[in-house]
Amino acid sequence: MRYNYIAIEGNIGAGKTSLATRLAQRYNGKIILEQFEENPFLAKFYEDQEKYAFPLELSFLADRYQQLRRELSQQDLFTDCTVSDYFLNKSLIFARKTLNDDEYHLFRTLFDIMNANLPRPDLLVHLYVKTSRLQHNIRDRGRDYEQRIPDEYLDKIQESYFDYLKQQPQLRVLLLDTNAIDFVAYPSHLERVFECIDKEYPRGMTSVRL
Repeated sequence: MRYNYIAIEGNIGAGKTSLATRLAQRYNGKIILEQFEENPFLAKFYEDQEKYAFPLELSFLADRYQQLRRELSQQDLFTDCTVSDYFLNKSLIFARKTLNDDEYHLFRTLFDIMNANLPRPDLLVHLYVKTSRLQHNIRDRGRDYEQRIPDEYLDKIQESYFDYLKQQPQLRVLLLDTNAIDFVAYPSHLERVFECIDKEYPRGMTSVRL
C-alpha cells in the first residue's frame, strides 16, 4: 500500500466500516473504527433532530477527536499503514446540515481548534452510494434508531459531502461510485476496489465509477 494513512468516508450505510476493515486486513493495517453506538444522543436525535442536533454533533466531535489523537499518536511497529472508517471533518459536514447558523459558527470554532492538532489522511476515500441503496443497506443491518431516517436527510448529507470535498484542493480525495458493485458480497468486486485505492492520485478530487 502506497499510503500510510487512509480514511474511508461516505453517507450512512455506504459501507465505510466494511471497506476499512477489509482494507486493513489486506494490507496489514492498523484499524480505527468509530464508536458511534455509544453516543447517548444518537437515538434521541432521530426522534427530535432540532432539540438534539447540537449536543449530538458536539459529543461526536469530542469522541472522534479523542480517539484519533490517541490512535494516530501511537506508532505500531507491526502494521504497515493505518485505516480509519471516518475522518474528523465529517463532524463539520454533518453539523453544517443539522445546526442553525449560530450553533454552527460556535461548532466551527471548536472544530478548527481540534483539527489543527491532527494529521490529515494521505488518501481520503469517499464511497458514493445512491439514497435508495443506502436505505436498503440501513434496513439490512437492522439498527432500530436508523430505520426511520428519511431520504431527505440522506440527500442533505450527501450534498454536504460533495460541497465540502469539491472545496478541498489540499486533500487527496478519491470519490468512488460503488453503485454498480457489491464489494461485501463479491470478492472480485472487492479486488477492484483495492486496485483502485492502491494507485497514485494528485491532490484534489478524483472520481472513479466502478
